[in-house]
Amino acid sequence: MKVADEQTKFVATNMFSLAQAKAFPECECLAIYHDDELVGFTMYCMDHEDQEYWIYRLMIDAKYQSKGYGKAAMELVIEKIKEDRQHRVIYISFEPENIWAQQLYEQIGFIADGRVIDGEVVYKLEY
Repeated sequence: MKVADEQTKFVATNMFSLAQAKAFPECECLAIYHDDELVGFTMYCMDHEDQEYWIYRLMIDAKYQSKGYGKAAMELVIEKIKEDRQHRVIYISFEPENIWAQQLYEQIGFIADGRVIDGEVVYKLEY
């Protein structure tokens, strides 16, 4: 699986994400399927520094984009995170030029929290 060529600068490869999850076992990696077809990948984690959940990755294979899979996957991940009733905020960050991500996250209810970390805009979803 891979994203569209113009998106490669925005999303780490799945191989890198899996290696990162091996180094940080608190990361949860999930495959995104439509029926029996693998369409994407996501990874979330409880961040050790701020003790809040972060969605670290969301990638939908280029041939499955613009079909609603990213939004559906995000909604399912958010519901899974909400099962932990001790937390009330989820963070996500993205490159400022990644308009696709910004539009998706805002559509789901994320808002900018005013921070930029390592060049990425930070958004949050409070619930």
